[in-house]
Amino acid sequence: MKWHDKKVLVTGGGGFLGNAIVAMLVRENCAKIRSLGRRERPDLMRMGVEVVRGDIVDYDTVLRAAKGVEVVFHTAAKAGVWGRPVDFHNTNVVGTGNVVAACKSANVPVLVHTSSPSVVFGEGSIENGDESLLYPDRYLAHYPRTKAEAERMVLEGCSGNFRAVSLRPHLIWGPGDPHLLPRVFKRAASGKLIQIGDGSNLVDLTFIENAASAHIKAAVALWDNSCISRKTYFISDGSPVRLWEWIGALLENLSLPPVRKKIPYPVARLAGAAMETLWHILRLSGEPPMTRFVAAQLAHSHYFNISRARQDFGYFPPARPGEALGRTVEYFAALSG
Repeated sequence: MKWHDKKVLVTGGGGFLGNAIVAMLVRENCAKIRSLGRRERPDLMRMGVEVVRGDIVDYDTVLRAAKGVEVVFHTAAKAGVWGRPVDFHNTNVVGTGNVVAACKSANVPVLVHTSSPSVVFGEGSIENGDESLLYPDRYLAHYPRTKAEAERMVLEGCSGNFRAVSLRPHLIWGPGDPHLLPRVFKRAASGKLIQIGDGSNLVDLTFIENAASAHIKAAVALWDNSCISRKTYFISDGSPVRLWEWIGALLENLSLPPVRKKIPYPVARLAGAAMETLWHILRLSGEPPMTRFVAAQLAHSHYFNISRARQDFGYFPPARPGEALGRTVEYFAALSG
């Protein structure tokens, strides 16, 4: 498959991952790129992208955006560790259902869905996990629960000429990151970043360009080979890091205060449960300083085997860890300078 004669839709094209996929498609000389999102995106329009404004919760909007395209990258989602259940359900479940239904109605043959490894994370450590991992019986947050429901919807929706895969990139980071790293840096600067656990946990990361590359490669393979349809794929940089050492190196390179305080995981989990209860009862605004999900993610190992992605669509992380770290430090140093 070649991109120069393909028409593509990226839901959430203005987001961190969606924007990176759009930029990569532009470099691939994709014939027509359309983005669906809730805001005006003059930056995308300057790249020659057709911008459709709207919410994926509205089926008619999604159908309008899907008409005439051949490949859909569905990156739009509500992420986060706290919030109203209905908001997560509407965007991640109802919205994904609309994308699947619109693809079928508009005869779009290929859908690459962005999922998350958190769909298989219950609470304990996952070490070198592969796609045989089952969904847990219960989740510690609404995000992974609704993303799991959305993933099942995508895979079960495959039929006839409609093919789809679900990618699970783990902790996307890099230049332009508006979520993960800025939160870490803000807490570190204020002295509120606290290590949870003993610091020995290994965690996968996915540099932004590696995540985008995986989506592009998966779409090409799915177009050429229907045998990979209905499969899930873990995506990462291919080499887990010792999380708190990695965070420490980032902070040192950006001249931010190091992490000095530590809390055992059981204490952090108990504090998270108490804060969740307090926020629910008192209907407090914002999110609690700690939740059970955050405590588990920061204290436990969670890294995955990406050999299926390598085998099925030739995914090899194009950006190596040292290069990725250097570019990220340079980007955030320039912002603060």
